[in-house]
Amino acid sequence: MKITIVYDNLTVKAGLKTGWGFSSLIETDDAPPLLFDTGADGATLLRNMKQLGIDPGRIGAIVISHHHYDHTGGLSDILETNKHAEIYVPASMTVRLLERKVVKVSQTTQISETVFSTGELRGIEQSLAVKTSKGVVVVTGCSHPGVGEILDVASCYGKVYGIIGGLHGFRDFGRLNGLSLICPCHCTQYKSELRSLFPKQYISCGAGLELEL
Repeated sequence: MKITIVYDNLTVKAGLKTGWGFSSLIETDDAPPLLFDTGADGATLLRNMKQLGIDPGRIGAIVISHHHYDHTGGLSDILETNKHAEIYVPASMTVRLLERKVVKVSQTTQISETVFSTGELRGIEQSLAVKTSKGVVVVTGCSHPGVGEILDVASCYGKVYGIIGGLHGFRDFGRLNGLSLICPCHCTQYKSELRSLFPKQYISCGAGLELEL
């Protein structure tokens, strides 16, 4: 499987634009590509997709982590170019999309053979648990419910191999012991501390990062 960071505050590839927000594309063998979050604006999202050779029309599912604008801003633009993708949003999120299949997620939910939602945790946010040959990879938006709680739920699907995404103000660094991949993105406040504590596991995030797992 492959995870590509499409939208982030930073970029690791020339020609891509940055923006405050997050979006990643998850490609597995068992289902069409899945887009997790849509960044803050559609123009940047679609431009980066074009630069990365990603066809928005091939996306089979769009998962929104939580309702904040920096994760939902590009949704309407994506939906103009993609008329068939299923949409998964937290149960508390208000969304009106006529003639589109919208799944409101409250509990743990299977999205494809290898991709699962943690369910809406603490009434605000869902994350993804992706089964890979190396273990479960957790993909987060901002981790508002707390990284520990997200990891606990994701561990129901197997041993957690790594975490990718926004970690916000998380600083209970011991909860990451045993992980083989730590890729803090977007809103993470303590990147330098994480890099220092986990130099072998740490991967710098940014638009254009591609991870084969």
